[in-house]
Amino acid sequence: MRDPFRGQLDEISNELVQMTQLVGSAMALATQSLLDADLALAEQVIKDDEAVDELNHSLEEKCFEVTALQNPVATDLRTTMSGLRISASLERMGDLAAHVAKQARLRYPNQSVPQELRATFARLGSLCQEIVAKTGAVIETRDVTLAADIRRHDDEIDRMHRELFTVVLSPTWSHGVEAAIDVTLLSRYYERFADHAVTISRRVVHIVTGEPYSSIATDQL
Repeated sequence: MRDPFRGQLDEISNELVQMTQLVGSAMALATQSLLDADLALAEQVIKDDEAVDELNHSLEEKCFEVTALQNPVATDLRTTMSGLRISASLERMGDLAAHVAKQARLRYPNQSVPQELRATFARLGSLCQEIVAKTGAVIETRDVTLAADIRRHDDEIDRMHRELFTVVLSPTWSHGVEAAIDVTLLSRYYERFADHAVTISRRVVHIVTGEPYSSIATDQL
């Protein structure tokens, strides 16, 4: 392989890792803005999502350029093609963090989350930070054993998402329909954020092993 080609592939990988850092920070700040009813912080998260979008566009161009000019095969072809899809997933994760911030902005100066659920959403935010950090590590190292950690975090987030549905549908729910909708939407944003991380880990497994993406089940991670 020619050195410039390797450099281009490394640049794609490095920018994908950079995207994981950006969306991880975005979700952390979005969660803080949600729990603190911090309008300025929410606005910052929403504005900073533009940087994630720009990086996604840059990566798309680089992946297409490498494919067109270098004619990669095997692992290198999987790297460029999967890079496109990984970048798209990360862009969507950034959007989901922005959705959390927009919910905080919508209810400001009031809280979107009832007091008794604050710890739950703080935990969801923490899990999402952990899962995206693992995602960055999987992309950078291609250590597919880390994918199992991502799946475990995703399983916990799925469980919490289901439990929140049970809470808002309970006869003892006392916060009204609007708060129930807020909690349900917010929980869904965190759940989808984690789902994208699992999707990315499956794509890295595809890059490393050559196994078709469609045949890589989450219970194999």
